[in-house]
Parts: sequence; structure tokens; C-alpha cells
Amino acid sequence: MLDNAAGRFFEYLNWLLNPFHGLKTTEVYDLIGTTSLTEHRLYLNLGYWRDVATIDEASEALALLVAKRGGMGAGDVVLDCGYGFGDQDILWTRNMKPARIIGLNITRSQVERARKNVAEAGLEQSIDLREGSATEMPIENESVDLVVSLESAFHYRTREDFFREAYRVLRPGGRLVTADIVPTKNSDNPFRRLEQWISWSLVAGKFNIPPENYYLIPSYSNKLSQAGFVDIDIRSIRDDVYAPLHEYLSRDRTFVNKLPPVAKIMAISSFQRSAESVYAGLDYILSYAEKPGKSEDGQAHHAQARGEKRGRWTVSEETRFLNTLSKPA
Repeated sequence: MLDNAAGRFFEYLNWLLNPFHGLKTTEVYDLIGTTSLTEHRLYLNLGYWRDVATIDEASEALALLVAKRGGMGAGDVVLDCGYGFGDQDILWTRNMKPARIIGLNITRSQVERARKNVAEAGLEQSIDLREGSATEMPIENESVDLVVSLESAFHYRTREDFFREAYRVLRPGGRLVTADIVPTKNSDNPFRRLEQWISWSLVAGKFNIPPENYYLIPSYSNKLSQAGFVDIDIRSIRDDVYAPLHEYLSRDRTFVNKLPPVAKIMAISSFQRSAESVYAGLDYILSYAEKPGKSEDGQAHHAQARGEKRGRWTVSEETRFLNTLSKPA
């Protein structure tokens, strides 16, 4: 046991401090294991912090935000790419009641634990968690109504390949929703620009974000369009993610106390800086896109008139929802 603890300590040390040592995505999450931000579940997302008080509530709020943005509901076949430990799929099944959720994840240790969690929840008939890649989906063409990727698309090599695969497996009129991390636009202030570079480089290097995925919101939108998607909407929600998370973690040390000593020291030192400094280079977006539907003559059409359904919402319903978010970037 001591040898395992010591080995894990030095793995963390090498990962965090050695600039020449990178890990594959699966290795990163194997190393992190079940060291989750949350206290009562194993969510790995950073949370959506509007009108919540704890990290567990924020993590669930982000998962529900993604589901609602995609219009997840009864009858939907949902594909969840990067499902972590399956907590979001259990939440969605119980709250949004889709017909079925299929999950893809490449980290075997997470797959095994997630399947156990689903079995313990008694939801094996509704949730099918698989080991597989989001960029080479073992899913049939036009078989899914909604594809979601909650805080994992930045890992994919590449995100563009994921967009193309999502388009392939979606039925006409299907929806794609991501909660994703992208760089912020460079500041005109050289000192701020340095903060942005340090912030982004640290996260991108340690969490295996491929250079091919280093682009801003306008390029994100263009790449979705190039993959064939329409009705694209991308909003920055960073103000409801990073700053309140930073404040919460600096006040409640439950998560920090779970970390190995070196990681704990680094986390505590970051609390001496403002969230704007720590997360200077990181934007956080909620994106929505549709695969064109087909009319009787096979031509693409999109909802235009008030009251016509769009992603299971009327236009007025969607407008009210979007007004609760940040303004479009």
C-alpha cells in the first residue's frame, strides 16, 4: 500500500512539474482516478454556478443545462461522448427521461466504474455505456437524435473529426450540444496576454488538448458549419463557471484536501491569485447545432416561424432559455 501511495505521489509530481512529461488522455484520468471535485457524486465537470451553493449542485446544473439546451426528452436516443463515471447519464435518465442513452468513453477505468454505477442505479436497460472513441464512433448512421459532449470535446484528436462523426450518426433534424473549453481572444495588454498564454498552456499541456483544437469561438462555429451543421449558436458562460468555482474552492477545502501534497500546494497557491488571472486564457462555451432536417422532397428546412419546433422547443421557449445565458460571443 505504501509503495502504491509513493508511486502515485511521484506520478503526480512528474505530471504536474515536469514540462517535458505529457500524458495521454486516458493516462490523465487514470491518474486522477476518483479524485472528483464533487462530494457526493463523481462528476468531473467544473459546474454551472448560477443560483447554486455547492459543487455537487453546480455539476448537476451544468449537466442539466446541456440536456435542456439540446431539448433532451422522451423518445430521444442520446449519444453521450465522454461520460466520465456515468453520473450525468443517470441524472438525465431520471430527469429528462430519454428513450435510451448510449455512452462512449476511451478510459477503461472510468467505463468499468460507470457501468457499476449504472447497475447500482438499476438503469442498465436505459443506459448503454461503451468503450469507444468519439472520433471513430461505433454507431450506425442516422441512428441518434441528440449528441452531447460535456467537457470532453477539447480532448478529441481532433474536435473536427468528432463534429463529422456526430453529423454522421445524427438523424436529420438531430442536435449536437457541447460544453467545451477554448482559448480566450488575445488581449491588447502584453501583461494580460502573458497571463492568458500561461493559463492556456498549463491546462492544454497537462490535460492533453491537441494543438489542432486551439481555436476561438468564430473558428469553432466555422468548423461546425463545415461539418454540415446549421442553426449554430455558441455562447460563452465562463463568468458562471470559473470565477464562482475559484471562490468556492478557496473557501471550501474539501476537494483540495483530497489531493496529493504537491497538487494541494499548487492549488492553495492559486487561491492567492484572482480567478481572472488563474483562468485568463480559458473560455468556456455552450454550443448548439443541428443537422438539417428533410422535407418531403428531401430539401433541407429550418424552423423560422414562431411556435414551430426547433430542437423540441418552440422558438419562444428557446429565446427565453437563451436570455438566461450570457450574450452571444
